[in-house]
Amino acid sequence: MRIKQMPEDDRPREKLMERGPASLSDAEILALFFSTGRAGVSAIELGREIISQFGSLRQLSRATTAELLQIPGIGPAKAAQLAATFEFGRRLAHEPYHDRPITAPEDVFALLGAEMQRLSQESVRVILLNHRKRLIQAEEVFRGTGNESFANPSEILRRAIAHSAHAIVVVHNHPSGDPSPSMADHEVTRRIKAACQAVGIEFTDHIIIGCLSGENAMPYFSFREGGMI
Repeated sequence: MRIKQMPEDDRPREKLMERGPASLSDAEILALFFSTGRAGVSAIELGREIISQFGSLRQLSRATTAELLQIPGIGPAKAAQLAATFEFGRRLAHEPYHDRPITAPEDVFALLGAEMQRLSQESVRVILLNHRKRLIQAEEVFRGTGNESFANPSEILRRAIAHSAHAIVVVHNHPSGDPSPSMADHEVTRRIKAACQAVGIEFTDHIIIGCLSGENAMPYFSFREGGMI
């Protein structure tokens, strides 16, 4: 039986086996998570509905488990499975930086830029580095709204100390797309620098992620490159 002659829900698995995973559409990839859809809706139709609702797999990957549970046809088991799969992908993307140093703003942007540019909310991350400037972990320490960041230096240092980090890079996004630092960004940078000096942790940089535009020569701003650290 040819693939087109098979029942619709059987096609993604057979296509993958015959042609490889790259042959699948986004909806077909999602359909592989569901052995069945819901009443009157096939797994592929459910996949199409989800893609239509979120706009893309990337946007879906940013959904919380609570948001996934709001989708008709997705229960706790499938929500957890999807969330774990997307987290696996994020960790896989970070893995090369465990083997090479992060020494420049370009490295930080390559690590987190694309992910943070998609966010509609403000997010503050701390990149924890060992003595060779290689990645230990990148963690979110704050999530909010608006274009200004308010990160607690004590929370950032708590993460660094817990992982025995030698150095840190603080990263946050401006949802407006303009990476220019605000007065609040300058103030929090001074506070983080003072806190790091007090405990002997190197404050490598504070980077603001924005978007490339006619007004912005770079899609990010580095406080170190600006001579402010």
